[in-house]
Parts: sequence; structure tokens; C-alpha cells
Amino acid sequence: MNETYRRILGLRAIRHYQDRPLEQEDLDRVLEAARWTGSSKNRQNWAVVVVSDRDQIERLAACGDFTKPLRAAPVAVALVEEPQTYEFDTGRVAQNIMLAADALGMATCPITFHRDQDAAEVLSVPPGWRCRYAIALGYPAAEARPARFGGRRPIGELVHRDSFGE
Repeated sequence: MNETYRRILGLRAIRHYQDRPLEQEDLDRVLEAARWTGSSKNRQNWAVVVVSDRDQIERLAACGDFTKPLRAAPVAVALVEEPQTYEFDTGRVAQNIMLAADALGMATCPITFHRDQDAAEVLSVPPGWRCRYAIALGYPAAEARPARFGGRRPIGELVHRDSFGE
């Protein structure tokens, strides 16, 4: 099996991280992968805020309801959308970050900020911009295991041919 394909099939959210900072070279490589993410009409209408200050991570984590992995990670990569950004593009940049981190031996967990207005305030994003999502990023702890939520639905439940009913 091709290594890229194997990584795509094997990517899982990891919620436990080593208690050590990220190597700057590793972080830079992940951010470069984010920079090269494709987007609608090549607008590249996102930015990221890299947060490593523990107090700032705590303030940011308070903007969501299920943010324990963010509190455990040494770095949060907040995804900031310009006005009128397609969330599809935000998802693409998030997936690139997660796949690049995995390829470099790091672990990630996607986070949703249920109070995105608060997250925007914490990060001082410009008016009209939005921060709804972040990626918890770190090196996986020795005991880190992906959460199991019942596997995947059968392909026959997901794939339809020519119309939804087929």
C-alpha cells in the first residue's frame, strides 16, 4: 500500500501529548504544509495563529466545550477565516496540518470553538474574521491511543451512484 494512502486511512485524533515543546523545525514544516493547501479560486483566505503560551491556550480552550486535548497540547494552531471564507477550505487546511504532523511524528486533535466570537476576541482577530476551529498539536505521549468511536460506517451507506437514492 502506498505510504500516503496508508497515512490517510490511519490518521486518528490523538488527545495525549508529551510534556515538551515542539521543535521549531517540525512546527515550521507543518505550517508550510498549511501554506500550500489548495483553496477555492486560490484565495488562500485563512490565517493561522500559533499559540504556545499556556495562559493563552487556557483562554482559548474556554471558548469551546470539549477542549481537554487543547489544554494538554504544547501548541494550538488556531484557524482564522477571512470574511466570506468557504468552510470547505478551512477543512482542507486543517486536514493538511493533521496529515503533515502525522508524517513528521506528531499527533493532532481537531477542536471546535462553540463560542467563536470569544475565540476571535482572545486572539484579537480583525473585525469580520472568524475563528471556529483549532488543531491541538504535540508529540504523542507513550500511552496515547486514538479514541475508538465504533469504527466506520460501511461504504454502502456512504456512497451513492448518480443520485442519492441509488
